[in-house]
Amino acid sequence: MDKYNIEALIGEGTYGVVSRATVKATGQIVAIKKIRKILIQNQTDDGINFSAIREIKILQELKHDNVVNLLDIFAHKSNVYLVFELMQWDLQEVIEDKSIILKPADIKSYMKMLLQGIEACHRNWVLHRDLKPNNLLMSINGDLKLADFGLARQYGSPNKVFSPQAVTIFYRAPELLFGAKSYGPSVDIWSIGCIFAELMLRTPYLPGTGEIDQLRKICSALGTPNESNWPGVTCLPNYIKFTDHPATPFKQLFTAASDEAIDLISKMLLFNPSNRISAADALNHPYFTSGVKHTNPADLPVPFAKKASLLQQRQVLAQVQQQLLQKQQQQQQQQQQQIQSQPEPIQVDNVEQTQQAQQV
Repeated sequence: MDKYNIEALIGEGTYGVVSRATVKATGQIVAIKKIRKILIQNQTDDGINFSAIREIKILQELKHDNVVNLLDIFAHKSNVYLVFELMQWDLQEVIEDKSIILKPADIKSYMKMLLQGIEACHRNWVLHRDLKPNNLLMSINGDLKLADFGLARQYGSPNKVFSPQAVTIFYRAPELLFGAKSYGPSVDIWSIGCIFAELMLRTPYLPGTGEIDQLRKICSALGTPNESNWPGVTCLPNYIKFTDHPATPFKQLFTAASDEAIDLISKMLLFNPSNRISAADALNHPYFTSGVKHTNPADLPVPFAKKASLLQQRQVLAQVQQQLLQKQQQQQQQQQQQIQSQPEPIQVDNVEQTQQAQQV
């Protein structure tokens, strides 16, 4: 704790409070999450919730530019603290800010960073299981990073058995709504498809009020699942047969989207999990190489409420970096002066040779 100056409380989550702080040695602004110790079910013997332990383990192993960076872990007064890079806002704030006009190039940039982050997770056998706009955080440089790994799980092949009660309901895949307990990376891809739609619509794509209503919303938008388009669906634990409903063509809803964008989202939002596109294949989809080039992250729009504080933080960060650079230069100059002030060593061989020459 002595390494940090705690400045302000900035948030409170399920398992602890989050404060903004500064690293004394470098001036770096960070976020410190204090993990609560509560005597409840699903905890370790010392009172730390298993979800927090799981999140720590996964973030220690996952190092990627599009995954939030866990910088430090320490204990203080019987509490556990996690130190993260400070993120400025989340994607939900961008979507809801009516002063922002999201261009196709902006959406492409968000989607690329999101898919890069989840591809790193899946490559390391990690399911996020709670992808949604407010779990996608934005850095001071405009980089999108996956956060909140409290529901994340490591998976294998064949798929492990998990609880279907994962993922916020708007972004929950149909197999989870039907009670599937064995599933894989495709549940994250479904969530990403819903986020893609939300970026284009600027409102949640499938805003259900409960599991049954969520399934109705899905059927209304994408048609009705059956053994023809999803073999095995009728065998899922909570399967319910819905009235046959035709799918609404994506182009009819996303009128401004390119053909490549329509093709990509249609491959993400397939009923059959086995047929959904993978994160790696999605990154190689023509959507990312055709049409407009994705916006540079540093040029992505900033929520109106964050602009003033962001400018101030960038100025403070620049000043701190300048001070650190000057300090390093001074240290280098002092080292050079110390080296120059040291007397040159006496070369004994040359002295002996000179004496011998004089004797001769």
